[in-house]
Amino acid sequence: MNALTGTIYKQALEELAEKDPDLAQIYWTLGEPPLWPREPGFPTLIHIILEQQVSLASAQAAFDKLLVMASPLTPDSFLALDDLQLREAGFSRQKTKYGRFLAEAIQSGQLNLDSLPHLPDEEVRAQLTAIKGIGPWTADVYLLMVLKRPDVWPVGDLALQVAAQQIKGLPNRPKAAELEEIGEAWRPWRAVAARLLWHFYLSK
Repeated sequence: MNALTGTIYKQALEELAEKDPDLAQIYWTLGEPPLWPREPGFPTLIHIILEQQVSLASAQAAFDKLLVMASPLTPDSFLALDDLQLREAGFSRQKTKYGRFLAEAIQSGQLNLDSLPHLPDEEVRAQLTAIKGIGPWTADVYLLMVLKRPDVWPVGDLALQVAAQQIKGLPNRPKAAELEEIGEAWRPWRAVAARLLWHFYLSK
């Protein structure tokens, strides 16, 4: 499967800047956004689950505490921790369950993370979202940051919605369906457009 590499990334940024003056403004003002790559595997998926609906800083704090308790972090070492230990690390009751579902799916062979880089986007999404606690946003972040797929567009992402509202001068923050529509113009590089919008959002 195609992944965003240095040359392709640069080409995609320039194509988007030519196509959309608002994205061009971000690119020329703030420069090239980071790729924000993440390592493939179980620890990254746990980290993304922790990031659901909370700030990146609080998710990072919980993840750091978890790594002190379970290092290396594997499905086995995660399942060896009890609910109290996970709560001390900063896991809610719900995220404790989600983490356990994920660890058990990998242990049982229901989910093979090593196979994901070789599958098309929709198949990766289907395999990940088959596990309770992994929704479209979590799957999209994995596709976008770990597998570096070029055309992933996480419409449920709050920061993307806020950035799109600001750069497009919209009266309200676009909901997922509207953001989906806005993103159509940025195919086949929506994952690159997402990085430009995050770059803009973080600069504020």
